[in-house]
Amino acid sequence: MRQPRHHSCPFDNPVPRCGTWTLLGWLAVGGLWCVAVRSSAAAESVPSDAPPAWTSLFDGRTLGGWKSANFGGEGDVSVADKRILLDFGDSLTGIVYTRPFPKQDYEIRLEAMRVDGIDFFCGLTFPVAESHCSLIVGGWAGAVVGLSSIDGRDASENETTQYRKFDEGKWYRLRVRVTAERIQCWIDDQQVIDQDIRGRRISTRAEVEPSRPLGIAAWQTKAALRGIEFRRLAP
Repeated sequence: MRQPRHHSCPFDNPVPRCGTWTLLGWLAVGGLWCVAVRSSAAAESVPSDAPPAWTSLFDGRTLGGWKSANFGGEGDVSVADKRILLDFGDSLTGIVYTRPFPKQDYEIRLEAMRVDGIDFFCGLTFPVAESHCSLIVGGWAGAVVGLSSIDGRDASENETTQYRKFDEGKWYRLRVRVTAERIQCWIDDQQVIDQDIRGRRISTRAEVEPSRPLGIAAWQTKAALRGIEFRRLAP
């Protein structure tokens, strides 16, 4: 008598017979394998050394973690149209950050505009390890860019000193990177400062001490700020 033939399983060997539960088991294994392959491919598509995302320090509606810096003689600080407005002061008007902030291995960026006036519209003071420094943009009658201070010499008289033209009513993109070895600065994506700070004395001028540890000020100038963000860097 001819023996009945068994239909072969699509996955054949080593399973001699394809019952319902066996088929479901193989399908489950196959599905898990596909998921694993896709997850692995997705992980490989993201560079492991990609920098972290930027974190906003200004919500566009309120000062939030900021407050007006107490310089004495400062002008009004207000928020309107997703901008922080610094009015004329005698001599400085600015804001200071009131929440924790890293001391090194970070970047901070913002946009700044000289609304009216002829002096610096952005004096960004930031931590550098256990000290602080300031990036001055448009100082000394409107043109000086530099760091204050390097070995006691301010932005107008050290190796970072340079002169640039800044138009009234124009937004400028500013970025500062602080590591254990360097302070680097960009204006509109052009690097303007790459200062080695190893063995150098980093400090701020006495006038901007109310901006510490992180603050932004303008000198006898009406200014606007927006898009303030930071991100941590790997040491």
